[in-house]
Amino acid sequence: MVSDYKITMEQAEAEMACYRKVFSSVRLLDQETLEKLNAERLQAAEAGKNEGSDVCTEHFCQGCVAMDAFTQKEELSKLEFIGEDIYQIMVKYLEIDGKPYVMELLKALDKNSLIDQKDRERLISSLTGYNERLYRDVLTKVYNRRYYEDEVKSQTGPAGIAMIDLDDFKLYNDTYGHSAGDMALVVVAETICKYIHKSDILIRYGGDEFLLVLPGVKEMEFARRLQEIHDKIHMAVVPGYARIQLSVSIGGTIAEEDETIEDVVGRADRFMYQAKTRKNLVVTESNEIKEGNAQGAEVDREELKQQILIVDDAELNRDILAEILHPDFKTMEACSGEECISMLREYGAGISLVLLDIVMPGMDGFAVLEEMNRNHWLEDIPVIMISSEETESYIRRAYEMGVSDYISRPFDAKVVYRRVYNTIKLYVKQRRLITLVTDQIREKEKNSQILVDILSHIVEFRNGESGLHVQHIKTLTGLLLERLVQKTDKYNLKWNDQYMITVASALHDIGKVGIDEKILNKPGRLTNEEFAEMKKHTLIGASMLKSLGVYQDEEFVKVAYQICRWHHERYDGKGYPDGLKGEEIPIVAQVVSVADVYDALTSERVYKKAFSHEKAMEMILAGECGTFNPLLLECL
Repeated sequence: MVSDYKITMEQAEAEMACYRKVFSSVRLLDQETLEKLNAERLQAAEAGKNEGSDVCTEHFCQGCVAMDAFTQKEELSKLEFIGEDIYQIMVKYLEIDGKPYVMELLKALDKNSLIDQKDRERLISSLTGYNERLYRDVLTKVYNRRYYEDEVKSQTGPAGIAMIDLDDFKLYNDTYGHSAGDMALVVVAETICKYIHKSDILIRYGGDEFLLVLPGVKEMEFARRLQEIHDKIHMAVVPGYARIQLSVSIGGTIAEEDETIEDVVGRADRFMYQAKTRKNLVVTESNEIKEGNAQGAEVDREELKQQILIVDDAELNRDILAEILHPDFKTMEACSGEECISMLREYGAGISLVLLDIVMPGMDGFAVLEEMNRNHWLEDIPVIMISSEETESYIRRAYEMGVSDYISRPFDAKVVYRRVYNTIKLYVKQRRLITLVTDQIREKEKNSQILVDILSHIVEFRNGESGLHVQHIKTLTGLLLERLVQKTDKYNLKWNDQYMITVASALHDIGKVGIDEKILNKPGRLTNEEFAEMKKHTLIGASMLKSLGVYQDEEFVKVAYQICRWHHERYDGKGYPDGLKGEEIPIVAQVVSVADVYDALTSERVYKKAFSHEKAMEMILAGECGTFNPLLLECL
């Protein structure tokens, strides 16, 4: 920016003479002078001085407005306290005889006449509003982390300190979108605010964590109030998301008179993560911990402590680590890699974390990691390596084999504790999320199975059969598939393939909805014409699935199509509708055909009585019902 105010030095002097009649100090500052004053200002700041630096005419200016005006080539002004007095400072950029300057004007103001009472109140209100905006969380309207850092953490007790964590927050975001997660946080904050006093402080401490400070509260009252807050949140409804059932994990502790809130927050945080191992729970220093359910069953505090397995051949090292982790964790000890593996087999996921030495006689730490990877234990049990060996190749190899962290000897107690705590905290959240996702998948699979079964039962209802046929087919299909994969890997059937085939088998006769009921329910033998009509159910079912359009590329639809069309084909090519032979018939249709024939023989129909298991097996193996894959007959 080029100044539009260019004057001569003579003009500048004349102008300054006029200003001196109004302002107590008027001066010109060039770049060299400003840089010198700025350097003095910085030195004074580093030395912790608040005055005595000639920055703005014998006073210390925190953010020198003269330098700002010179740099920005603008006219600036500010009010500043110098001691007990208020000064108005005005600075404007000039170019005098082609050289850049700033002209600084300074004037003392009368505090009494500066602003009237009404405007003073408006000013205070404005500044208060600024502080409110500075210290309030935009979403929940409670205090934010900045307020904790600036105003709260240095306060001392007595006070109740509680960490409140919203369970399943990530799942709400992933399942329903971030608006659902935001609304859940708002409801939690609003609910807490309804049940605390004006003197209490609620802070949004992190993404899904709140910090609650209850000044002067007694221990028993503290526990009661936390339980009340917990229960009210569990009963709260999230507007627009009726399926969300809110729950929180709460950890609480009492800050004594000589403790700062900052000192105690870590303790409350540990109790909160003890609660989070079970979810929907309040944990305080009291031994009477109540579960977050209608029965309010008592929980042993020891049961809530995570179990650490310490593996080191040196007894002294094991003792040191056990002492560091006491009393917040339970510890188990193993003096060798072999003993470690034995304990992992025995306790499994009951072990929350392994502290593992690298250098041990016999089975060393790396061999233990190999065994843990082979058994997939590392997916559920984190490992922190402990060793005095700090060679880069050792550490890199440990991380490549799946360790979560690395701690070197000699031990720093605070570092060991914090790393163990943080690692367990991460895995607790991960385990909880996996459980929730698994539960959701199971629920969706259950709903899918129900829909398939309803469709299948509609067909059976028209066919005059009992509702057990579909269940029998699914059970037999599942059993045959299990036996088949034990006998051969020829068909490359994974577990999820077996599950999908079993569900799809329920649709094998869905095409019968297109067959005349008189034919379906005829008590006697069908005529050739009627049997030809009956055989069309395979093509009708396949056609129904083919017409689904948008779902054609779904593996489930492809499998169901194969079953519907070809479950009456026979291994010797004498089946229908296409006369496929041998391995031309998809294995899924072959399996269902065996199950269908067996159940048809052993079940009563309108046209026949049920055969015994022995008679049915004799007929199938003798080929009276057509030829089947010999391998499937072995499975049967």
